Amino acid sequence: MKIYLDLVFILNFIYDLLLMMTVDITLKRHTKFIRLIFSAIFGALSLVILFFPCGEIMLFILKIITSVLMLLIAFGYRNIKYFATNMIYLYMSSVILGGFLYFLNIEFSYKREGMFFYFDGFSINYLLLLIIAPIILFLYVKEHKKYKSTYSYNYKVSIVFNNGKELNCNGFLDTGNKLRDPITKKYVILISKKIIVPFINIRSPIYVPYKAVGYEGLINCYKINYLKINNQIFDNYLVGIVPEKINLNGADCLLNSKLMEDICLEN
Repeated sequence: MKIYLDLVFILNFIYDLLLMMTVDITLKRHTKFIRLIFSAIFGALSLVILFFPCGEIMLFILKIITSVLMLLIAFGYRNIKYFATNMIYLYMSSVILGGFLYFLNIEFSYKREGMFFYFDGFSINYLLLLIIAPIILFLYVKEHKKYKSTYSYNYKVSIVFNNGKELNCNGFLDTGNKLRDPITKKYVILISKKIIVPFINIRSPIYVPYKAVGYEGLINCYKINYLKINNQIFDNYLVGIVPEKINLNGADCLLNSKLMEDICLEN
């Protein structure tokens, strides 16, 4: 069997460079591109360890050491948390990319007869690495940013009512919710009627006007003792009832946009 070392080096260099770029973009490290290149070159040169006789455990240890040195070359060392985060995202990206490449290679390179697979002599590993791999990592970074921006607005909320009852729920900080009672000057969070009815006296509502696209009306709101979010107490809020179930990123209630400011001020 012939092994073309120059081709193996180039492919692994591209693979390592893509992974380092993924870590850099995902974690916003803003490192110099030349450092990523040097890190990828070192990773590609480390393939020489495969030609030395060593056991599987030793080979595994050498691979770990190689990835550690690659990260130090690319991003340096600031503290253990910084380095550990880089390491975790490197291996996450590697597993995702490697898994996709392996899956597609199995799909296209092997034929199936019943429960048996056999290699038919065709492999698209090179094509996948050079063309599809960047697309896979691009989609990973895109989805990661979308997930991070969405779920950063999720909070664990405790609502303590005037009667002493406490409701624990998941809240979503809705930047579009700017409801405020013009009389009490309190802001409104929205929660499903089905969840909140057992905790309040529905005979004593406060009617707060609201406007939406194409219509306006009044929403039933109720006084509470306070909200508790991230161990912070907020007492300038009312709870408003919406008839339908809230189903937004696993949230039970929609928090007021004012909380974004309040939470930042408390911190």
